[in-house]
Amino acid sequence: MLDKRLELCAEFVSGKGTVCDVGTDHAYLAVELIKSGKCSKVIASDINPNPLESARKNVEKYGVSDKVELVLSDGLENINLDGVTDIVIAGMGGETIVHVLESADFVDIRLILQPMTKLEILRRFLTEYMCCDDITEKAVEDGDKIYTVICTEVSHYSENWLTEHESIKGFFDDDDETGRKYRKNQSERLAKMSTSLEKSGRIDDSVHCIALSRKLIEGIKSESINDIYKFLDSKYPFSLQEKWDNSGLLVENSTMNCSKILLTLDITDVAVEEAKRKGAELIISHHPVIFNPLKKIAVRNPVYELIKSNISAICMHTNLDIAEGGTNSVIVRKITEKCGELKSKEYLEDFGNGTGLGYIIEFKNNINIREFIRILKEIFGLESIKMSKSYKEFISKVAVCSGSGGSLLGLAIEKGCDALITGDVKHDVWIDAYNHSFMLFDCGHFHTENIVLWELRRVLEEKFPLLDIEIAKSSTVLFMNPDMYL
Repeated sequence: MLDKRLELCAEFVSGKGTVCDVGTDHAYLAVELIKSGKCSKVIASDINPNPLESARKNVEKYGVSDKVELVLSDGLENINLDGVTDIVIAGMGGETIVHVLESADFVDIRLILQPMTKLEILRRFLTEYMCCDDITEKAVEDGDKIYTVICTEVSHYSENWLTEHESIKGFFDDDDETGRKYRKNQSERLAKMSTSLEKSGRIDDSVHCIALSRKLIEGIKSESINDIYKFLDSKYPFSLQEKWDNSGLLVENSTMNCSKILLTLDITDVAVEEAKRKGAELIISHHPVIFNPLKKIAVRNPVYELIKSNISAICMHTNLDIAEGGTNSVIVRKITEKCGELKSKEYLEDFGNGTGLGYIIEFKNNINIREFIRILKEIFGLESIKMSKSYKEFISKVAVCSGSGGSLLGLAIEKGCDALITGDVKHDVWIDAYNHSFMLFDCGHFHTENIVLWELRRVLEEKFPLLDIEIAKSSTVLFMNPDMYL
């Protein structure tokens, strides 16, 4: 009666009590569990009346109506979980399964999950939000398709979170031959995606897919942190940093090796916690975790937790801003991709030694200001942008400085720019822009710098494709809109 994927689901049922079969469809699993003696009661639910009617006909046909309770329910909404020992959710997308589970409140119940799509989303949800530590996964081949079934229990706390690579890799045992075939299929899928992304000009994503593809087959490789530092120094020389800056290898670990790297704008307590849970031995950040001299290392200082957790830190601040290919270069490249070919490109503040801070770019064709604003919002992921009251219908010459570049307004005006794109603009700079009828765009300190993390990942993955490199989900703006509380 059961296909191979449902047979595998039945195999995972504990047999200790009542099973809840969510999205039962025709109730084939429920009937088999009762007929085989695997359990004495099944609650079979579905969100739609028609499948539930089909389920009713089948339980009557096989004479198990007294042991199968049929419930019309959206997920677990109308289910009484008293006495339930196993929850089976099979044949749904991973995101739908997440939706069913995130609204439930239970522990000590076995989860048997058979997602059809978005498996990586479900795997991450189980570890990060349902605190599942002990997870078993098996793969089964049925025709030309491979299905996987995940078995776990909700816990109260989990120290382990998955990286993107691990969420795609799954929890299969090394001797699971079908699991290895599943990973090979995923590797081939990612390789094909990489080719398509490269053709569409999305080079960062293309390189990332190739690295993920290789890791699924070859595994993760450990690298020397000193070698990583030397490579970064060759791309973004630390000698370029401003005299007041403190970029470099600021925290070492005991082995000076790593297999996992977390990329973040700032090394906060939350970023260190994320690195710990994902097993990263190195954090690479833009802002230095040690900036001013430390007279003591307090418990609440992230440096304390880095040392305690044996995690290294490499920080690239002004050297990343100044270097060709660094933060400002990324912004210019993304603007150019959207606005078309450049007539010229020069440093905004030229240091006179072949380096400089920020850029002035001039487009071959004038850009409509409304379209330009839309492009800036898209590039930086912003819903709104602060803009000076000065207005021009078209612009052609634009200055760019990531982070807090308001002090360069006078230079941008002096060099005949139509506008300056930066962040963290102070009140007096807005006044100067207004007095000079100059267009000033504040796209935020965070958003004009966090954008470089994807470039860093690409550069590192091209050189070290078998390192597990993750952009921190904790690398977010550190303020919020209080309206959400009103």
